[in-house]
Amino acid sequence: MKMAIIKTTFGRRTFLKSSALAGGGMVLGFSWLISCQSKSEEEVMAMPDEWFELNSYLKIGDNGLVTIYAPNPEFGQNVRTSMPMIIAEELDIDWNKVIVEQAPYHAEKYGFQFTGGSRGIMSRYEPLRMVGATARQMLREAAANAWEVPVKEITTENGVLFHNASERSGGYEIFASAAADIPIPTEVNLKSIKDFKTIGHSRKNIDGKDIVTGKPMFGMDYSKQGMLIAMIEHPPAFGMTLKSVNSAKAKAMPGIVDVVTIQSFQDGYEKSGFDTNAFPEIIAVVGKSTWEVIQAKKKLIIEWQPIESSTEMIKGFGGRKQKRNIPSGLESSEDHKLGIEAIASIPGKIVRKDGNPEEAFRTAAKVIERTYSAPFLAHNCMEPLNAFAHFEGDRVKIAAPIQIPSLIIPTLSASLGIPAENIEMELTRMGGGFGRKAYAHYVVEVALISQKVQAPVKLVYTREDDMTNGIYRPAYQATYKAALDENNNLIALHIKTGGIPESPLFANRFPAGAVDNYIAEEWSIDSNITIGAFRAPRSNFMAGAEQAFIDEVAEAAGKDPIQFRLDLLKRAKENPVGENNEYDAERYAGVLELVREKSAWSQSRPNVHRGVSAYFCHNTYAAHVLDLTIENGTPIVQKVSCAIDCGVVINPDAAINMAEGAITDGIGNAFFGEMTFKDGAPTKNNFHQYRMIRMKEAPKEISVHFVQNEINPTGMGEPPFPPIFGAVANAMYKAIGKRQYEQPFISEKNVMG
Repeated sequence: MKMAIIKTTFGRRTFLKSSALAGGGMVLGFSWLISCQSKSEEEVMAMPDEWFELNSYLKIGDNGLVTIYAPNPEFGQNVRTSMPMIIAEELDIDWNKVIVEQAPYHAEKYGFQFTGGSRGIMSRYEPLRMVGATARQMLREAAANAWEVPVKEITTENGVLFHNASERSGGYEIFASAAADIPIPTEVNLKSIKDFKTIGHSRKNIDGKDIVTGKPMFGMDYSKQGMLIAMIEHPPAFGMTLKSVNSAKAKAMPGIVDVVTIQSFQDGYEKSGFDTNAFPEIIAVVGKSTWEVIQAKKKLIIEWQPIESSTEMIKGFGGRKQKRNIPSGLESSEDHKLGIEAIASIPGKIVRKDGNPEEAFRTAAKVIERTYSAPFLAHNCMEPLNAFAHFEGDRVKIAAPIQIPSLIIPTLSASLGIPAENIEMELTRMGGGFGRKAYAHYVVEVALISQKVQAPVKLVYTREDDMTNGIYRPAYQATYKAALDENNNLIALHIKTGGIPESPLFANRFPAGAVDNYIAEEWSIDSNITIGAFRAPRSNFMAGAEQAFIDEVAEAAGKDPIQFRLDLLKRAKENPVGENNEYDAERYAGVLELVREKSAWSQSRPNVHRGVSAYFCHNTYAAHVLDLTIENGTPIVQKVSCAIDCGVVINPDAAINMAEGAITDGIGNAFFGEMTFKDGAPTKNNFHQYRMIRMKEAPKEISVHFVQNEINPTGMGEPPFPPIFGAVANAMYKAIGKRQYEQPFISEKNVMG
């Protein structure tokens, strides 16, 4: 690959926001950056005597240290390590000289501070490279001017500038002040990928030591002088709301300061998609300690009443609005099944149609039809919901574990009745997110509580509060139908899918484009049970259903399941059907070929049963081969071989960790994950009822392999998750001779339960 030349696009005012210098320090202004080291006590001791410090600036101190402020929230995906690696690569700085400061929320300085959707590295890769390369070029020009030599003769390595012909050298800090006065170059050279020394090489999690030694860094750790504790009481069932509360006994309990009622939204407020809130009116007990508040909650005398049916308009990205119907009534899982059976029996909304599927099915030699279903799922982050707020005058200070801080600001402003600029937000580390902490109603709640009691407050959800408050992965169902000709060629495919209360359909994904006759239709059922993004939204169901069905069709056609998929992808590559296919057939085939090789697919092992699955989502391709044994009637996952094409891998350590976590999480949900409802109430409220995967049930071995290419990075946190469901289902069929159509696979409904 030739050296890339990229336009900087930054004007001088944007890039050099400030040049207030001390001791030769240089301040380079750019956004969304984070560092590769935390500040330990030893590092603080070695800090420069002075440097100018503003959020959203890279700073080079008088001793060569570099600080990069980190705006993106962190919840375990390791962007606090991977993102600065991109800057360090192009800046050509010694990795050990970079430290981190977590930036607070600030829209003007940091833009859209969003962690989710597997878009962090993908959206920042080129801008971060450009900023690092621009800073390096300015330093080279400063050295060239000082030494009176052509800039093309100046080289860099690990934060040092060199002029080899005159045998002169100097650290970045020597030329930082002069570099600050150099005009921003209109274009800069980016490194060739073959010359990378940091990107593509593993770096350990910069927060690893702090995490394992218990250093306070999570929202649940947050504490301030005089802080009160608040806990909530919400309706016991979806479809109910508050009628009245008698809090006299609770207020009389030791340590209790107040009991308040909170209404999250002002009347007439137009909600956005991430304003989803299961129970916008709650009761909060506020006291001096968690234990005292828990005891006082038991003394509340509350009367609940049914909600009325309603319709609301939800404002989405780009100003698009979507109508949401909220029915009255207390829903049950058994009623959901009846509703799904009824709506699935009538035609749905056709989203895509290629060829003449009706005729193909009429004349087919063989037709296979199967239906797959999955229940609601709770997120169950390790860290339950929590947030801190201190409302004073017309201002509020927030500290919270939150995935998308910018989207909660309008709600806070409207609910509190204060200007958005009067909201200060500190971003704590999250103990898990998976989409749940994108819906920040708990931040609004704590701010309103603090406003009412006029004191600093930390709101803490118990596990029971968290698990029964939504926001859930929807319940889904999909019916697949395939037509084979007399030569066992797939000639038609029909997908009909829907859910409560949304459809999971991706009509333009594989195998669309690989089949001459194809039809995809969808449906949905309104519900008052709140749902939201759950790791790889919608894909987490569709991948499992699709890949289990493809295996069954391959078996009916008498073909190897991997080769059957590759044959379809060859058709999609060479002679695709339709024009809106979302995937790259060659890259899709690439992960299947890689996992076939790395798993030694053709080599059978006694009593080891293998399942394969592959899927495309979040711009990335992932394939798994899962090896399973049955021991004392229990399925044991021996090994998962994983192949991923996510473009350039910034930090292999972090990428492998994300794949391992996604695979283990997916196996647990496939085997055990399920939330059910009875008369509107969740039937599970803690881990003694809601089954999660346990240590002994995790795969004995996971091997992760990356397709090597020079494509810009794509998603990594979510793509390995969806295909594991299909791999589990296909391996279980090989093991017990029974196809898996209903998740969870291990329950009272299943012979393995």
